[in-house]
Amino acid sequence: MNVPRNVVWFEVLLYLSLTLDAVSVAFQDRTPTAKMTEQMINTGTLMAAGLILLLVYFVRLAAQGRKNWPRWVLAAALVLSVISLVQIIGEKGLQFDSGIEIISCALTAMGLYYSFTGDAVGWFNA
Repeated sequence: MNVPRNVVWFEVLLYLSLTLDAVSVAFQDRTPTAKMTEQMINTGTLMAAGLILLLVYFVRLAAQGRKNWPRWVLAAALVLSVISLVQIIGEKGLQFDSGIEIISCALTAMGLYYSFTGDAVGWFNA
């Protein structure tokens, strides 16, 4: 069975976004401070890695498993990411890591757009 072109774009763009997120987590500052202990930093890193792996599974489930509900979970995750990003930019201003997050959100938004348009429309309802 041939995978529709828009579904391929959805999958590629979401995987690129999640790869960018993983690289961002890998290069985060992990210097312990009075507010952030080493254990808190390690827990946050492991939770971020677990969430990225879960989202990778949702992308695969949507694109290859032809499930509709993971797309909606990914869309909800995008909304929460954008809200968080707006709050971070409001507090700290535009920084390098927030720029990476903007690119990641844009890739996710484009991928989700492809999943809801064109030849992908009937793919997820099978």
